[in-house]
Amino acid sequence: MNQTIETLLNHRSIRKFKDEKLTDEQLDTILKAAQQASTSSYMMAYSIIGVTDEEKKTQLAEISGQDYVKNNGHLLVFCADLYRHTLHATSAEYEQMLSNLENSEHFLVSAIDAALASQNAAIAAEAMGLGICYIGSLRNQLDKVDEILDLPKHVLPLFGMVIGVPDHEPDLKPRLPKQAVYFENGYNRDHKQELTDFDKEIAAYYEARQTNNRSDSWTDQMRRRFTKPMRMDVTGIVKKKGFNKQ
Repeated sequence: MNQTIETLLNHRSIRKFKDEKLTDEQLDTILKAAQQASTSSYMMAYSIIGVTDEEKKTQLAEISGQDYVKNNGHLLVFCADLYRHTLHATSAEYEQMLSNLENSEHFLVSAIDAALASQNAAIAAEAMGLGICYIGSLRNQLDKVDEILDLPKHVLPLFGMVIGVPDHEPDLKPRLPKQAVYFENGYNRDHKQELTDFDKEIAAYYEARQTNNRSDSWTDQMRRRFTKPMRMDVTGIVKKKGFNKQ
């Protein structure tokens, strides 16, 4: 097995970092790797905001509810970005562009472009011996994050990523079995047993892991998550920023 595959298969979220900032060389390498990700129709419809201002990091940590959003080697915020695509347009051209800028297709394109770039960044960081954790909890107050980062219309913060030198080594968390995520030539609606089996595996993991032991299963987690309304304001904020309006 080569080193790249080993890096991928040993991914784990790091939530505790040593008090060491990323070097300029490390950050440049991570960003170059991110920019080499695949992109739809060469649009590169994303931006990456590096947050180094301590006050802003504190505000974002409060929104997230996670102290490692402040205490890390570097904080990145990945944004869907269709703003730059309008900069050379005339007023008349901009009006013609709006139906594309605001449709679901280009919202998906920009979100996917950002996700692809972020995963390249994650793999690059881990290949360098660093740790990362995605921060979806910035969407707890998406409008506030937008304000803190002073983002223009057609730029939407999607998620963050903290990067740094790991200060703990969490257990490797199990993933769903292949039979529950990979189907040939069509969707297999009958994979309930695979989920039942996975529940036993993840329950054993939660009971045995080094920290935050608990009694839980994957299907219980998902039922709890989807029966409780969550971030119901996101739709309105997305549309206000000029995305997914039609």
